[in-house]
Formats: sequence, C-alpha cells, structure tokens
Amino acid sequence: MSKLAIAVAMYLAGQILIWFQTNGQFKWEWFEKNPHILAVSGFFISYLFIIGTKYAVEYFDGLLWPGRFMAFGLGIVSYAFLTSYFMGEGINLKTMTSLILATGIICVQLFWKAA
Repeated sequence: MSKLAIAVAMYLAGQILIWFQTNGQFKWEWFEKNPHILAVSGFFISYLFIIGTKYAVEYFDGLLWPGRFMAFGLGIVSYAFLTSYFMGEGINLKTMTSLILATGIICVQLFWKAA
C-alpha cells in the first residue's frame, strides 16, 4: 500500500471516528451517557492522525501543508455525508459548495506538484 493511501485511510478513519465521538450524543443514548469513555477513545483517534501525518509528510517529500489540507478536506466530506445519513440533515447548496471546495483542496494537494 502506498504512503498516500495509508495517509488517506488514517485521516479518513480518524475523521469518521471523531464524527461519532462528538455527534453520537445527539443520536444514541449510550453516547450521551458515556462522554468519559468517548473522551478516552480520543487517544486512539489521535494516533490515527499521527500515523496519517507521518505517511503524508513522507509522501509529500517532507512538506506538512499538503497532509493538513487533505485531512481538512476529508473531514469536511466525511462530516457532510455522515451528518446527512445519520442525522437527516440534507446537503443543501451551501453544503454542496463547501464539499466542492473541499474536494478542490484535496485535488490541489494531490495533483499540483510544487516546483
């Protein structure tokens, strides 16, 4: 598996888990009653981001910014879809515009090689 694929997988897994960690309280009673357990799970989530950043920096020849923007973009995209699916908050024009911009950020970092 390439370094980029590992970075994307770690960032995406982290973003998805953060969504459940912070928003699950509004959907499921267990999440609302157990914030202390969810807070401790932050250790594992942080580890995913640390590993994702390691592989992103290696892939982008030591640069930090591309990985950060990728993590941000993946967070916006995953948040929009998870919120729509689990919370029933549809994707309106404002959210769609944000998704397009986030996708653009990811594409710039992936395909625009700095000179």
